[in-house]
Amino acid sequence: MIRNRLSAFLALSTVLTLAACGSDQPAANQAAGVDKVKVGVIPIVDVAPIYVGKAQGFFAKRNIDLTMEQAQGGAAIVPGVVSGQYQFGFSNVVSLLVATQQKVPIKAVANGVNSTGDPAKDFGQLIVKDPAIRTAKDLEGKTVATNTVKNIVDTSVKEIVRKAGGDGSKVNFVELAFPDMAAALDAGRVQGIFVVEPFVAPALAKGWRSLGAFADVDPKLCVAAYFTSTQLIAQNPDLVKRFTEAMRESLAYADSHADAVRQVVTTYTTIKADSASAMTLPKWSSDIDKASVDRMNQLLASGGVLSAPVDTSKLLP
Repeated sequence: MIRNRLSAFLALSTVLTLAACGSDQPAANQAAGVDKVKVGVIPIVDVAPIYVGKAQGFFAKRNIDLTMEQAQGGAAIVPGVVSGQYQFGFSNVVSLLVATQQKVPIKAVANGVNSTGDPAKDFGQLIVKDPAIRTAKDLEGKTVATNTVKNIVDTSVKEIVRKAGGDGSKVNFVELAFPDMAAALDAGRVQGIFVVEPFVAPALAKGWRSLGAFADVDPKLCVAAYFTSTQLIAQNPDLVKRFTEAMRESLAYADSHADAVRQVVTTYTTIKADSASAMTLPKWSSDIDKASVDRMNQLLASGGVLSAPVDTSKLLP
């Protein structure tokens, strides 16, 4: 979901130069009135709705022949969308806000994934092992694992610490892949980890404790969104409209059909059925919660990830 390195945006200079000179790539490959559409995604539970929607025929009935291509993270997907490698992409809100500040020609078209709204049962949580660490404030001066720095995870941890009466700037962060975090916490190399499903349930099953979650940042926190290039919007607005409609239907269906979600994640990730059954699923809203994006925008600016809050109207539909 959020395995995104902001440094990936350095590669955008070449992409933007090509875009400025114009592109002869088609907006989407078309055959017999059907648009062939490729979407850049990340192999995590967050993108389950697009796989469920394809299986349910929501895209096909709108003349979209949908293919998903997996990437390491949303920041890597952004230049792929701008260059035309993908017609649409999935990325966390932080990467999209950073790209917007850098004047990357993209725009969100559909919601991606949200917090459940319940800090005690959310798909992304701040977890500790040491019983002496009673609140998030106790993490001052200690080390917390994040999948990447200056992104949505460490920004969320800092806000959780602040709300507990602490100073988030006094927390030390180390980058670790989500699958490696539990071992680091167990060995004492870090004192806290922020993980997302399917890593939350097994961590809590060890008797470890949650000190906060995405829901503590904002109950309706928009963690990620689907987006496209402004070039595609100009060239083929009808395709963008049909894709957005299909995504909205897919999000609504996934949010009300947990069994379909738990089954489909085993088809595009390494998550096994028993782990899928134990996961806390995210909330998939049909609409982007703009207020929570504004909230993250302000947090990123105050934390120095953004030089100033961006004009979110340039990003959000």
